[in-house]
Amino acid sequence: MSETQLHWYALDPLDVLLFRESKPFSPGEGSWAKGLFPPMPTTIFQALRSALPYASDKVRNLQFLGPFLLDEHDTLWLPTPKDLLATGQSDPNADLDTTPEDNFKEKVRGDKYSRLQPVEGDPWKSIGWDEQKLPPLVPPSLQKGEYIKGRPYPWMRASALGAYLEGSLPQTGDFAEDPWDTQVLPHIDIRPDTRQVKDEAGYFTEVATRLRWGWRLAAAISARIPTTTVRLGGEGHRALVTPLENWDPGIDWERFRQGTGRVAYLLTPGLAQPEADPRLYQAYPSRWQPYLAGCATDRALLWGGISAIKRQGSERSDFALLPQRAFIPAGTVYRFKEDPPPLRQLVGNPCAQSQTFESLNYGTLLWGIVK
Repeated sequence: MSETQLHWYALDPLDVLLFRESKPFSPGEGSWAKGLFPPMPTTIFQALRSALPYASDKVRNLQFLGPFLLDEHDTLWLPTPKDLLATGQSDPNADLDTTPEDNFKEKVRGDKYSRLQPVEGDPWKSIGWDEQKLPPLVPPSLQKGEYIKGRPYPWMRASALGAYLEGSLPQTGDFAEDPWDTQVLPHIDIRPDTRQVKDEAGYFTEVATRLRWGWRLAAAISARIPTTTVRLGGEGHRALVTPLENWDPGIDWERFRQGTGRVAYLLTPGLAQPEADPRLYQAYPSRWQPYLAGCATDRALLWGGISAIKRQGSERSDFALLPQRAFIPAGTVYRFKEDPPPLRQLVGNPCAQSQTFESLNYGTLLWGIVK
């Protein structure tokens, strides 16, 4: 990110957004097309690149970072680290036996946040796990009357993430829930001169995303783009692109990317590497195994789809499936027991497109500490 200057833009959807999941989809059986939001970096990159003049559209060395979320106050929100836990303190004066369950939240004091910890000490000596794999990360010791409420909201202020990487714990106001709603869009094709749906390819549904008022996407690209509209997602829906001039994202990207520490936070989806035997994706490079003390992550994102290709010597486009890849979700956190190998991105070298993954800053790692 330091080699090329990135210019930031806000993308304000002018309609619902359609980003289908990677599963091959066709009407008829299996006619429900799920949505994926936020979209993968490639999707937003291609939308921004389409706004460049034709001569610049063929440039191959463009850099990109995003997408993230931006609220009505131009505050940047990033994926919440997945090793954070929200804990609460029950009210000792509350009669929990007679208090209605619906009112229980009113008897809880303000949230406090802590980090999952590597397994240490006697309490875990009777718990078994595969010694060939990573040990689990576990909750810290709780005080009397304290209990685990679960994970915090999935989005964190960029400034709070910077403090988190410096070893500080966030506050309640540093988090936000998913600022969008889903909308199911049915598509029905009726037989001519009847009121009956066609037997084949007559009905399917899609799941669209509608951002709430004031919320937008934010992304950066190494090119100047004036205020304009671009096509974003399916069905020809568009978004207004606005430059963010003299804007402070609230976090020093380069400092934390080039920094050192025993905590690595995944800023953007990283390309997962399959093991040779068995051919299973995992959330960390195999060469990290000796160094890792634990990993906090979610199920991988699968990305692929349907395309059309032209065979050599043929004028006809044939149906083809794009290779499906697994991406480690943003917000994944790695805990190291000793200094890790010098790896700045989780992209590996699995295919000829690895350079594209690098230039679009897939798998960007930010490094931090635990106090």
